[in-house]
Amino acid sequence: MDFSSCLYEIAEHLGRDELAALKFLCLDHIPQRKQEPIEDALMLFQGLQERGLLEEGNLSFLKELLFLINRLDLLAKVLNTSKEEMVRELRVLDRAQVSPYRVMLLKLSEDVVTSELKEIKFFLEEKIPKYKLHDNTSLLDIFVEMEKRLILSEDNLDALKSICFRVKKSLLGRIEDYELSGRGRSMSLEEATELPVSFSDGESCFRMSAEMFDSLGEQDSQPQVSDRIYQMKSKPRGYCVIFNNNDFSKAREDVPKLHTIKDRKGTNYDREALTETFKELHFETVSYQDSTANEIREVLRSYQSKDHKDRDCFICCILSHGDKGIIYGTDGKEAPIYELTSYFTGSKCPSLAGKPKIFFIQACQGDSYQRAVPIETDSEEKDSDLDVDSLSQKSYIPDEADFLLGMATVKNCVSYRDPTRGTWYIQSLCQSLRQRCPRGDDILSILTGVNYDVSNKDDRKNMGKQMPQPIFTLRKKLFFPPN
Repeated sequence: MDFSSCLYEIAEHLGRDELAALKFLCLDHIPQRKQEPIEDALMLFQGLQERGLLEEGNLSFLKELLFLINRLDLLAKVLNTSKEEMVRELRVLDRAQVSPYRVMLLKLSEDVVTSELKEIKFFLEEKIPKYKLHDNTSLLDIFVEMEKRLILSEDNLDALKSICFRVKKSLLGRIEDYELSGRGRSMSLEEATELPVSFSDGESCFRMSAEMFDSLGEQDSQPQVSDRIYQMKSKPRGYCVIFNNNDFSKAREDVPKLHTIKDRKGTNYDREALTETFKELHFETVSYQDSTANEIREVLRSYQSKDHKDRDCFICCILSHGDKGIIYGTDGKEAPIYELTSYFTGSKCPSLAGKPKIFFIQACQGDSYQRAVPIETDSEEKDSDLDVDSLSQKSYIPDEADFLLGMATVKNCVSYRDPTRGTWYIQSLCQSLRQRCPRGDDILSILTGVNYDVSNKDDRKNMGKQMPQPIFTLRKKLFFPPN
C-alpha cells in the first residue's frame, strides 16, 4: 500500500471521538486556531505533513498517535507495527513526540463518565462562560478552554486537581503520577498503558506488573511484578464467599428486641448478581443460605485455615440485617464486623498476607427505620432507651494493610432494599463492576461511582437517602482484569 492509500485507509476507520483525541494530542504541534477547520482525519494528516511530522518513510508520529488512542488494529493492519514494537520504541529516551501532559489529560478524559462531566462543568461555571459548557462540550474541549484562560497548563494543575478532588478523587492519582515523574520524557508510554514509572540516573525505566505486560503482549520478557498494583492473574483469582440471610423467623421467636424484624425479601436478587459478577471476574463463588452468627464465624474460620498461596485475593459478601458495627445472623445473634474481618490478618491467615482481602456488607448500620410499601430497610427498630454506644465498634477492619470494606451505608443509617429487585448498593456495585472492570478501572474508582449512583436514589415516600462508605487500608491499586 502506497503512502497516500495508507493515510486514506486509516482516516476511513477513525470515528469522530478518535479524531477529537488525535487533534488534542497534536495541540503542541498544530495550534487550536489552525485546528478549527479540520473536520476529518485526512485534513489532520495534511496539517502534520505541512509541519514535517508525517511523511513517506517517517510514520513514527502517526504510529505513536494510533498507539495512544488504542487503535492497535490500524497500527498492525495498515502500518505493520505491533503494540510490542511500540512499547520497545517508546521506551527509548526522547522517542516519544506527544507531550506527556497531553497524554495525561487524554487519559483523565477517558476515566470520566457523563454524570461526572456534568459536575465538572458545574464547578467551572464561574470561570468559563456557560455557552462554552453546553451538553455537547467534551472534557477535552473544556481542557482547551481552561488553557485559553490560563487556568490550566503543564505547570499549573491546581485548578484541575481541585475539581478532581470534588468530583472524582481517584483522578488525582493520574495527576500525581505525572507530577512525580518529573514530567519525564518517556511518560507518554507510562500514561498510555498505566505502567508505573521510576527514574534512575535521569532516565526513565519501566517496572511493569506481569498482568499489565501480558495485556501489551510482551511475551518475550519477564518483568517483575509492580509494587504499585496488586497481582491479579491467578485463575481462579480467589474465593468469593457469599452469606445470604433471608429467613429471620428464628430471630423473631428467640430474641425479644427483634420481634418485629422482617425477612429480607429480594435478597436472592443480590446473591445471584454477586455470584454471576464474580464468576465473570474469575472468582470461585460459594454461597451460604440463612446462616446464624456462629455459622458465619465457622465458615470464615474454615477459609482462614485454607491455603491461599495459589490465589491472589479473597472476597466475602454478607447480605443481612445489621446495626452499628455488627451484622445479625438469622438467629438474631450479633457478629461484629471487626471480628469477621480480623480472621484474615497476616498472622492469622499467612497465605493471604500482602494480598487484598475484600468485604462487601449489605446491612444497615443504625436503628432508623422508614416504612414504605415497595421499599424496605435492612434495619431493625430499637427501643428509645437503647445505649447506642453498646453496639458500636472502634473500627471495622484491622489496622493492618490490604483490607477493603465496602459498606452499604455510613454509620447510624439504614440501607434500602427493593423486594422485587434487590438492594440499591449491591445492584449498583455489580453493574459497575461488570461495566468498568473491562475498561481497566481500579476498585476505588468503581466504588466512588457506586457512591454517586446510590446517593442519587430516593425513597420518595419518606425522603430517605443512602450513602455507601468504602473503608480501606489498601497499599496499591486493585484491578479485576476480565481475562
